[in-house]
Amino acid sequence: MSITLLIIFIVLMFVGVPIAVSLGAASVIVLILMTDLPLTLVAQSMYTSMNSFIMVAVPLFILCGSLMDEGGVADKIYDLADAAVGWIYGGLGHVSVLVSMLFAGMSGSSVAAIASIGKMSINALTKKGYSKGYATAINLTGSMLATVIPPSILMIVAASTANISIGQALAAGFIPGIIMGLIYMVYNFLYCKKNGIGDKSKFSIKRLAKAFLKAVPALISPVILLGGVFTGIYTPTEGAAIGVGYTILIAIYVYRSLNWKDIPNIVIKNAKATGTILFVAITAKPAALIFELDGLPTLIANYLINISSNQIAIMLILFVFLILVGMFMDATAAIYILVPILLPAVTSVGVSPLFFIVFLVISLALGLITPPVGVCLYAASNVTGLSIESIIKASVPWIILTIAILILFIIFPNIILVPVSLIFGT
Repeated sequence: MSITLLIIFIVLMFVGVPIAVSLGAASVIVLILMTDLPLTLVAQSMYTSMNSFIMVAVPLFILCGSLMDEGGVADKIYDLADAAVGWIYGGLGHVSVLVSMLFAGMSGSSVAAIASIGKMSINALTKKGYSKGYATAINLTGSMLATVIPPSILMIVAASTANISIGQALAAGFIPGIIMGLIYMVYNFLYCKKNGIGDKSKFSIKRLAKAFLKAVPALISPVILLGGVFTGIYTPTEGAAIGVGYTILIAIYVYRSLNWKDIPNIVIKNAKATGTILFVAITAKPAALIFELDGLPTLIANYLINISSNQIAIMLILFVFLILVGMFMDATAAIYILVPILLPAVTSVGVSPLFFIVFLVISLALGLITPPVGVCLYAASNVTGLSIESIIKASVPWIILTIAILILFIIFPNIILVPVSLIFGT
């Protein structure tokens, strides 16, 4: 049943049927042809998948990121990053990475990062003599950090699908996100030194303090979003709701970049984006049920054990698989399909569920910046006017660097796990 479902799904997807419709249709066809189960089971499973307080956090985080994007936050964050690291050799390259990290802690969306912060950074870099390809590549790769550093929308989706603590999953994205950002900055420094490009702005405590004060209202937002979650004061959903309310207030009354009349249009626009994500979620539920009835997770677990009992070897195999999946499938759909299948398999060989979820999200995030379905890649092309081919060529070193970092996480999983255990006392 599982193989039939996947074949039908892939065929429908490649002939142009939307992913959510392909997945739902494949599930219904398999249930009709290969089981005696009533189709009412499909409707019931789809309803129960959305009848979840936790899932309300997804549209709220999306809305919060959009409000920040349109609410005058981006330029304040960019000025702060420039004042903080612009004085280092290759300064604006470092600014691009740091601003991606800061904006990641607010938006949770890689597409929002490349469309707002990325556009601003690329223009600034090209004016200072960086090639447009290099400027685009560093910002494109940096946009991935919004999928890693909390509040990551994909991390919430993956954690809820795996039925593990969303708070712990979000916290687990901090350290790998920071490590990735720092390594990107080191590479930028070495590249600029080698090629004799880059610039340095004069460091000024006064300028840094002034930029920080202007950015404080924006910087408080991730503290509100995540602080209460990590301390247990409120749930991720409640934190997202509080964050939306706070962001509206600072956008209207502090930065004065929005009016109350703008809010309905932003909500409507984000309702469409949310609908796309959640439509995939509800159609993935019957597919997961079929996988479970077919015993696919157990079969894969046994197959992996027969290949090797070494955790590193198995994770390296899955890493290659996840990169390929991310290149051809929407990350949200991949999470809903793969987590029920792969999680039991990897836990059977001793891999931590928390580590696997974080690693899965980061691996699939590579698909956001690689062809043929990389939404951030196409957003970067739209922002810069560069061809997809030229952006890919410029991004190859960054992609290779990211793959090397992920292999480091496979070899040393405690880089991700230990900080979380210290925060939550587990």
